[in-house]
Amino acid sequence: MKNIVVVGSQWGDEGKGKIVDWLSEQADVVVRFQGGHNAGHTLVIDGITYKLRLLPSGIVRKNKISIIGNGVVVDPWALLNEIDEIKSKGVQVHVDNFIISESANLILPFHREMDEIREDTAGKGKIGTTRRGIGPAYEDKVGRRSIRVMDLRSEKNLDQRLEAVLLHHNAIRKGLGKKIFEKNQLKKDLLKIAPDILKFSQPVWLRIDEFKRQKKKILFEGAQGILLDVDHGTYPFVTSSNTVASSAATGSGCGPNSINYVLGITKAYTTRVGEGPFPTELKDSIGEILGTKGKEFGTVTSRKRRCGWFDGVLVRQTIKISGIDGIALTKLDVLDELDEIKMCVQYDLDGKKIDYLPAAVEDQLKIKPIYKSFPGWKTSTNGIKNIDELPENAKNYIYAVEDFIGSKISSISTSPERDDTILVENPFET
Repeated sequence: MKNIVVVGSQWGDEGKGKIVDWLSEQADVVVRFQGGHNAGHTLVIDGITYKLRLLPSGIVRKNKISIIGNGVVVDPWALLNEIDEIKSKGVQVHVDNFIISESANLILPFHREMDEIREDTAGKGKIGTTRRGIGPAYEDKVGRRSIRVMDLRSEKNLDQRLEAVLLHHNAIRKGLGKKIFEKNQLKKDLLKIAPDILKFSQPVWLRIDEFKRQKKKILFEGAQGILLDVDHGTYPFVTSSNTVASSAATGSGCGPNSINYVLGITKAYTTRVGEGPFPTELKDSIGEILGTKGKEFGTVTSRKRRCGWFDGVLVRQTIKISGIDGIALTKLDVLDELDEIKMCVQYDLDGKKIDYLPAAVEDQLKIKPIYKSFPGWKTSTNGIKNIDELPENAKNYIYAVEDFIGSKISSISTSPERDDTILVENPFET
């Protein structure tokens, strides 16, 4: 049985929710392996809209097992609220279809506060985080002082762990002139919700090994995009985890030989939320058209996304970095009304042409895109399900993208509806 990793090949918001939902119908197990509730997936099924932040997309389907892996940072209150929210829409969430890794690290209130303090005092140097405590929680994980799901089992252990982490945070808070954080009320609040979290807790690595032996199809679901990867993205304007496909192995506790196919979700243009370099950004009427027609507002924060032309140089680079086998091209229909469509094929850095994104942020901010232009098709592609029915100019654009990035386009999305998809290749069957 094939196991698939789904990752975003740009800065996130590529439309992973719809593709993951379609794939999860074929999968037996869906695993989230990194990130937190800073990234959202919007699913539209039978006219009902589900906005997921922590829960894997498979949760909305019957007879699927959904897993939050050890690589995810979990705000326990946000998770319980999300479970209540989705239950109100008729979705069942119980111990037989939902598992949380006992090794997952928790996001606590002082993480959220630290996130806000840093953003508010950073001025022009702010990252543009979602202010949900993701970065500070990952810092504590790496610093070996964080609270994990398993720590909720023992009041004595939880007390000791909180003492250690607050020793660190309160020293920083005091230095910034902020009120120190009291331990006892937080411990009380955590112990109150502990049974609701612990009932889902299991050793995920063991369960995945079991599912592999049972030859179940496993879908690993990434959050955000490769260009936000802490190692390979536009650092420092990145998230605090590794978003590349190989993180599916470390973030869930299985070897890289568990991954058989990497699917990169790729928008037919480019968007970005928050601060940081964006070579093909359009601050004109075309950018407004893309944002309006594409409904480019964040699932989690409702922030307006920055919009620009498709950057073939960046996507070609992320394909190599993440070992992407095939591309799911989304939001093609957003380009329907444009007279001309452009794709970035090179950069100009101080008069020198380069064909990759330089690592230094100073260079990333200076580069200028070099475009190749294509005539628009000026007719609707909305809802088309067969590639032969696409306008000729749309097909020409798609084939040019495929040729430039060096990866097969396995599907093309022509509307937010899950069935409005042109399937070229099914990753589970290749």
